[in-house]
Formats: sequence, C-alpha cells, structure tokens
Amino acid sequence: MIQVTDSRRARLCEELSRESRRYLAAYVLFNQAVADHLGLHPTDVQCLSLLTADPAPRTVKQIAEITGLTTGSATRLVDRLERGGYVVRTPDRQDRRRVLVTPVPDRIARVAAVWDDLGPAWQSLLDDHSEDELEVITRHMRRAYDLSHAQMQRLRSLPKPD
Repeated sequence: MIQVTDSRRARLCEELSRESRRYLAAYVLFNQAVADHLGLHPTDVQCLSLLTADPAPRTVKQIAEITGLTTGSATRLVDRLERGGYVVRTPDRQDRRRVLVTPVPDRIARVAAVWDDLGPAWQSLLDDHSEDELEVITRHMRRAYDLSHAQMQRLRSLPKPD
C-alpha cells in the first residue's frame, strides 16, 4: 500500500510542478498585459504591488531587497515611478542621510482601478474553496514568496552559465 501512496504522491507532485510552471508563465504574461495597459514596465507594476502591500515608506536599498534588483536597477525603477507620479522621494526625518520612497495614493488608484475591474473574476476562483483550503493556499503562497526571495539571492550569487 505504501508504494501506491508514494506513486500517487509522485504523480501529484509532478502534476503540481507542471501546473505551477503554467501558472507562473501565465502570471508573468498577465503582468505584462497589465503593465502594457498602464504604460509601465512589468517590474514597475510588481514593485508598486509590493510597496502597497506594506505601505510603510521604503528606502531604495529596501526596494532592491524586496524586488531582488541591484541598488542601481532599483534606483532606475524608482526614477521611472517618480517621473510617472506613482511615488515620491522624501528625506527621512529620523536619518537625514536617507531618502524614503512613498506611493502616491491618487496615482496608485489608477493601478487599483485596473485590479478592481479584474478582481471579481479572480475572486470567483476562490469562491468554491473552504476556509481550510484557503488557509492552505495562503500558507503555500507565503512560503513560496519566502523561498522565491531565497532562491533569487542564491541565483545572483552564482556565476552565470556560458
């Protein structure tokens, strides 16, 4: 009986791996469509999502850390968002050497309006799940987020393949 369970688990893990790849590819392409619609770079859309998920002002270094970008790339990203009016840079009152990046609510509302329009269709995916299933999905997404950041750091520390 153990072999049947192991075989089923292996099959389920293989199916989950395949569906995860399809989901991630679809999400990247969806993000590109949202970015195109808004006239933004896809990384900018994701940065705005991360900045608004935790609305505390961030430094460029912190933005680099949460996005996995170098500080130079994060600076260029913030430059683009600032030119577009999505964020403002302000001196840190606690440490005058630091500059904080804060989302601009009126401009973020433009992005939120796209999500508000698309949200009901996404919500319907969750409607048939029990509360216990939603807890499992949420736990998985948190762990996947943490693992993704660890793997980004690992990849950036490795030499590039030829």
